[in-house]
Amino acid sequence: MIKSDRWIRQQAVEMGMIKPFEERQVRAGVISYGLSSYGYDLRIAHQFKIFTNINNTLVDPKAFDPPSFVDYQGPVCIVPPNSFALGRSVEYFKIPRNVLTISVGKSTYARCGIITNVTPFEPEWEGYVTLEISNTTPLPAKVYANEGISQVLFFQSDEVCEVSYADKKGKYQGQQGLTLPRL
Repeated sequence: MIKSDRWIRQQAVEMGMIKPFEERQVRAGVISYGLSSYGYDLRIAHQFKIFTNINNTLVDPKAFDPPSFVDYQGPVCIVPPNSFALGRSVEYFKIPRNVLTISVGKSTYARCGIITNVTPFEPEWEGYVTLEISNTTPLPAKVYANEGISQVLFFQSDEVCEVSYADKKGKYQGQQGLTLPRL
């Protein structure tokens, strides 16, 4: 069952599920972030890795070439046409054992051709979220740091899983910064 703002607030405040936690939706003059009726709009931090093909390398998730990215810090990230950037959330998440989340891109960006990947946060996963932001347009696109980028939906199971992400010692457990693909 999808969880409401009351449940999200209680888990964030009492259990530290989301830090920092914005307990209302901030909307004035920004792409919204914070608590919504049935989700939490996370913010993108000011550190980015912008994909570049200056080395003419092949994109391989089993052998990713880190120099394919340019590190960038700033209030606005310009994503090149038909390319992508990686960013990390401002918020640190600690997902309960009986919860699975799905992170989906915000419609404000989608309506501009900027797509954030859909990704789950598995039971007992914790860390800063690394998100891929695709610019599907033939023009450069702006992404605003410290503003909303993705909405997280929380689904609580009627029973606790046998094996959680922490039990599996998942490769992205406790990630602190922008994390490139791991095998």
